[in-house]
Amino acid sequence: MESSNDFARLFDRIQSGDEAAARELVQKYEKELLREVRRRLRDPNLRRVLDSMDICQSVLANFFPRAADRQFELKSSEDLKGLLIEMVKNKICDHARAQKTQKRDTQRMHPQSVDEMSLADSDETPSMIASKKETLERIRERLSPAELQIAELWCDGQTWESISVRIKESPEALRKRLERAIKRVRVELEQPEGGF
Repeated sequence: MESSNDFARLFDRIQSGDEAAARELVQKYEKELLREVRRRLRDPNLRRVLDSMDICQSVLANFFPRAADRQFELKSSEDLKGLLIEMVKNKICDHARAQKTQKRDTQRMHPQSVDEMSLADSDETPSMIASKKETLERIRERLSPAELQIAELWCDGQTWESISVRIKESPEALRKRLERAIKRVRVELEQPEGGF
């Protein structure tokens, strides 16, 4: 069991963007987080379209930048576990809601061969996440509040249809607005087209 002082030191290093601390956290909590994802993915239709490792990595990729922004006050490893489990629950609920919103029949989805699938961030390391965090922060600073809202909803896995209901604009207009904003920011940052 980790002492509260050990946890406080680890969490302080994570908030400071320490890559070694991020790796340590992943080593300590990833297996438990994966078990929790698998436990909560009970719906066979969701299990067909969601991978437990993708959910886990998505939660951790969301956690690290927010921790660096000091959005969390965690006093113990139990607080951290509770937060990560809540993030897993929310991520799965968001996906379930998106499935319902789209009225998708997941049983009709055509299976893809492994060669056709793109494994999103499957080999992304904590150091890659940390370097992306800095780039993403620079991007966030250059987006207007409206553009940032659209980007965050989209990055949280919401569909264009569900975002359009919330923002009251057509899905296509929202998609194009975010696309233009990203192109503008790329020019401002002098990033190559596939830079992030």
